[in-house]
Amino acid sequence: MPRSTDSVPAIRIGILGGANIAKQFIRDVAGSDRVDVVAVASRTPERAATFAAAHGVGRAHGSYEALLDDREIDVVYIPLPNSMHAEWAIKAAEHGKHVLCEKPLALDAAEAKSMFDAARRHRVMLLEAYPYYFQPQTGALVELLSGGAIGAVKSIQACFGFTLANAKDNIRMKPELGGGALLDAGSYALSIIRLAMQSAPARVTADATWADSGVDISMMATLHYADGRRAQLSCAMDTAYHRRAMIVGSQGAIETEYLNHTSAQEGGDEFGYLPSELRVRRGVANSIPFETMHGGVGSGFRFAAEAFAKVIGEGDFAAIDRAARASLDNAATLEAIARSARTGSSADIPSLS
Repeated sequence: MPRSTDSVPAIRIGILGGANIAKQFIRDVAGSDRVDVVAVASRTPERAATFAAAHGVGRAHGSYEALLDDREIDVVYIPLPNSMHAEWAIKAAEHGKHVLCEKPLALDAAEAKSMFDAARRHRVMLLEAYPYYFQPQTGALVELLSGGAIGAVKSIQACFGFTLANAKDNIRMKPELGGGALLDAGSYALSIIRLAMQSAPARVTADATWADSGVDISMMATLHYADGRRAQLSCAMDTAYHRRAMIVGSQGAIETEYLNHTSAQEGGDEFGYLPSELRVRRGVANSIPFETMHGGVGSGFRFAAEAFAKVIGEGDFAAIDRAARASLDNAATLEAIARSARTGSSADIPSLS
């Protein structure tokens, strides 16, 4: 088994399902000395064996339950459809496995709370996996904000949209699987809003365009905070690709693309990764130029997995609790945004933190 640089054994990861994102995850963490994908599970032994052989995974389990029973697994990675996150995260916790769960963590606030309750009961760690969040660039962003580079944060606008390929058969168009632009792309925009504002809003107002299947194909929302601040969120699955956030403070502004996976080069990256922009204006005048920040680059899947390995190795439940508070706030806010868009009225956000 690979070993980390500080001689702590790598965490052994088992993956539930063979979605495309699971293939990318395996590819990007390959060679890490902190994480080791050792098993995969599918709904049938044949599918599991085929997937494992194709992607160099040592063990294949013909059911999700069998993978949870595997004593040689420390962490379960969940890239399943959104509607299955809560069920399998809770079952993994009950089997004593740490859980790295793809975003959005849950379909609603009650599910998210039940997932963290299960993790705490069984003394395991549960982490919502936003790949961009673990990028070195995001670390630089947090340092700028906490260091007062732009003063007090006053507002943020965050957007994420793309054109959905093969929409007819795509799970993002299926309401029963937790589809829709808000949960898929809007969850990202909300995540960086929560990072910048450091709290959940008090209420939200939202408007959506609905697809024939019943999911939101696009959504815009205004987030109202108890202290008078505001944020704006937009997401879509019927536009050209765009992903950006503008954070405005009392003494400056920050602009970022907050990409999941980054490269140092404009083109020709092996996996199509691109540079991610992070710019800061330190001051209030329009004559002050933006300063471009540069940092480490790479796969957000690998950064996330290695960060999780670190907190597990250190037993850093305080870090997990901080992440859990943000995830609970986001789950409650997403639920309120969806409710506002459906009813045409503003929606309050209860505190779950």
